[in-house]
Amino acid sequence: MVCLLLVELCEKFTFYGIVCNMLLFCTIKLGYHNYEAAMLNVCFAGACTVAPVLMGWLAEHPVGRIRLVYLCALLHFIGTALLPVVAFPFEDFFIDKHYVLHTLAKKKQEALFYIALLATCLGSGGIRAIVCPLSVYNPDEHRPKELLSFFNWFYWLINLSSAVVFISISYIQQSVAQNLGFLIPFVSVLMGLITIHMARSEMIYQPPRGSCLLTICGIIVNALKLCCVQCRYFSGNVANWLDHAKENYGGRYTETQVENTKLLIRLFPLFAFQILYRSCIMQIPSGYYIQTMNSNLNLNGFLLPIAAMNLISILPFLILAPLLECVNACLLNAKASGWYPMICIVVGNTSATLSMVVAGFFELRRKHFPLVEQTLSGKALLVSSMPCFHLAPQYLLLGVAETLVTPTCVFITFRFLPGQIRGVAMQILTFFNGAGCIMGAFLIQITYVGSQDIIICGKTMMKDSEGAFFKSSFYSMRNHLNFMIASWFVPLPYPRWRLSCELNALKMTG
Repeated sequence: MVCLLLVELCEKFTFYGIVCNMLLFCTIKLGYHNYEAAMLNVCFAGACTVAPVLMGWLAEHPVGRIRLVYLCALLHFIGTALLPVVAFPFEDFFIDKHYVLHTLAKKKQEALFYIALLATCLGSGGIRAIVCPLSVYNPDEHRPKELLSFFNWFYWLINLSSAVVFISISYIQQSVAQNLGFLIPFVSVLMGLITIHMARSEMIYQPPRGSCLLTICGIIVNALKLCCVQCRYFSGNVANWLDHAKENYGGRYTETQVENTKLLIRLFPLFAFQILYRSCIMQIPSGYYIQTMNSNLNLNGFLLPIAAMNLISILPFLILAPLLECVNACLLNAKASGWYPMICIVVGNTSATLSMVVAGFFELRRKHFPLVEQTLSGKALLVSSMPCFHLAPQYLLLGVAETLVTPTCVFITFRFLPGQIRGVAMQILTFFNGAGCIMGAFLIQITYVGSQDIIICGKTMMKDSEGAFFKSSFYSMRNHLNFMIASWFVPLPYPRWRLSCELNALKMTG
């Protein structure tokens, strides 16, 4: 567990070190518009989220786990080493006696930047897919209270490490190396790779056989083929259309594999509803970040680093997780184990929707403040004089949403699925989260197409930028209303295999 948290800490340093510096680098150094930088940032986050799914498949079949770990470590190292090279302030050092600047051409700089992002994304995805994923834990003998408590405290530690990361990045951005923020990911990756090498025998996870994503896809394809080609209907002499894939009914898969696939498909609506929710959460490294960058960061003569505002979104998790522990102990029981997680998800989605609405109103308010000059990364920009702390409520509401939704979704996955299928379920959940990030970038593009006017002063957000927040809130509201309806008509089943595990746990404790 200690090695896992240390690697997770290094990965967060790498990811947030890139995300927190990308918008400034793209807008100020590369001359991108804010919407272009935001789209690139969100797409990078989505690619980093989806990459473990692809790398997990490569580890299972064509390449092998050990080889892929070292290959991804090399890619991770190359990518993070290229980033500080691209961002290096050559103009401060390489000036000849004729006062001619020797810098990278913009096209070469962009090419190296995209290569570095791609290598970092693939390297990070491979490491997170193979080195101690969350599905390595097998808490079958734990009761619901203990299981939810485990995930609450696990994500509490993860967010505590995120707070340390943001404090460190803020200090480095402000005091140490304003022009070399991309040096942070390189150093953190180096530390993470050393940790993995030292504990490689214990940290490289070997999943159970027959639990890969291709097996699930094969069961679905085999069942559909037998339904449509042989029977020409979905019912027939079986209770469920997936039963056609069983060996007793002419299929190619065992009964256990098919039954596990049935349980997994029951959770597909939960995974699908995460797409719009994740597009809201990704407003922090995109829309909220730009909104903060174009607000007044001057606090009594001290220029507040932009990364420091992300700490506000982490505070609800650090404060509410211990309180939720008390609520779980009082309210969660066998009868409420199916409804309590749904309530948490609905309340979390409501909080995310309110965050989007608040962000839209504060964006309208921000544009009515007079402009002031503010220096970011050595460049003077005209920004709104509204203090950035006025944006704190939207960060807090989004933090509350993450506190309630993320641990609960993982809890549901572990609670209602057997151990053989959890790794695949986590991969599917990760894929839908990445799809939500990509959808966030799509919403940014839609907003830009709908409002081509850009405020020239300081290259702030789009003239209808508040419309992006209001549209996100509308989609989020529809999303969680549909989720409420779906959870009402299709409640989560209580699996039989879980009952036997809990009876064994009661015998051991009793």
